[in-house]
Amino acid sequence: MAEKVMDKYGTQDLCLKAWARGTNDIIETCKEAGLPEPIIEENQGGLSVVFLKDIYTEDYLRTLDINERQVKAILYAKENGGSIVSSEYQELNGVKRTLATEELVDLVTKGLLEKKGSIGRSSNYYIRTLPNYR
Repeated sequence: MAEKVMDKYGTQDLCLKAWARGTNDIIETCKEAGLPEPIIEENQGGLSVVFLKDIYTEDYLRTLDINERQVKAILYAKENGGSIVSSEYQELNGVKRTLATEELVDLVTKGLLEKKGSIGRSSNYYIRTLPNYR
């Protein structure tokens, strides 16, 4: 039976299909376990898989030099697609735009969030999944 499969697909094609299925299984298993998606890269003809853990737990965040509003915002972003905007921060914490922006920028400076988008109301702040990678 293996010969029939190899005749039909060819050895290289069969290996590529198995490799792709395997990487998809790895990604799905991580997601099911509540872990971030791993980094899968081709490197010098080989394959590199970097597994990440979710460091953004409430307990871990409380050990950092950030205030309760910032902890709340990161947990909110984590549960809502990985990002937060200033208006959400304001509503979540009952603060004005100036303070929300200052505290979000502080989280960017500390490497916990990454700012994307133009300056002002359309800025999105994304959780940095790899604060110390690369």
